[in-house]
Amino acid sequence: MSQRIERIQKKSAFRITPRNAEQVFALHAITHPNIKLVTLRGVAGTGKTLLALAGALDQKRYFIQIYLARPIVPLSHKDIGYLPGDIVSKLNSYLEPLWNNLKFIKNQYNERDKEYKQITDALEQEKLTITPLAYIRGRNISNVCFIVDEAQNLTLHEVKTIITRAGENTKIIFTGDIYQIDTPYLDSQSNGLSYLIDKIKYHEIYAHVRLERGERSHLTNLANELP
Repeated sequence: MSQRIERIQKKSAFRITPRNAEQVFALHAITHPNIKLVTLRGVAGTGKTLLALAGALDQKRYFIQIYLARPIVPLSHKDIGYLPGDIVSKLNSYLEPLWNNLKFIKNQYNERDKEYKQITDALEQEKLTITPLAYIRGRNISNVCFIVDEAQNLTLHEVKTIITRAGENTKIIFTGDIYQIDTPYLDSQSNGLSYLIDKIKYHEIYAHVRLERGERSHLTNLANELP
C-alpha cells in the first residue's frame, strides 16, 4: 500500500454521472487502467451494476469483449426446471435487471447518436455479452472486462475460480449486496464476495467501494430500510 492520497475528479461515463462521493470513487476504480480487480458492495438502488456497465463501455476500446454475467439462483430456491417456458424465457427473467441497466444507458442517447449505435453493434457482434455466469465456463477471459453481478451468491471457490482464469489485460468487477443472499448455503460472512473483500484489501491492483446511498428512488430506499 502506497500510503498516498489522490484527489479524484468527478467524471461521467456514457452520460452516467455519479450522484454522490462513493459513486465518484467507484467509477474512478472501474475506469482506472492499473486497477484490475474491483468490488462494489451496496444495497439495491446504489448504482453498482449501472456504474460497472457504464464504466466498462467507456473503456471498451481497451478490451476485446465485455461480459456482464450473474449466477442463476431461483427465487424461493425453486429449481429452474419447474418454471414455465423454454430455457431462453426462463433465463431472461433472471437477466432482465442487467438488460434494464443497458437500456437505461442507451436511453441517454437517441438512435442517431454514435454511442447508441456503438452499443447496438457491440451486442450484435458479441463484443458485449449479457449471460448467465455458468455459460462463461470454458471461454477465454483474456483482454476482457468481466462484470459479475449478484456476486454475494457465489461461494469462495467460485470467486477464486473466476479470478484465477483471468488472462492478460483482464479486468474483473464483482458487485453485490452481502445482506441479500438468495442461496440457503451462504450468509453475509461466508459468501465469496465478503471473503474476497476481507482477504485481498490493500493490494495495489485492487479497489473496493461500499456504496451507501440509494439513488434509484425514495421508494427503493424505503424498502431497504425495512427490518
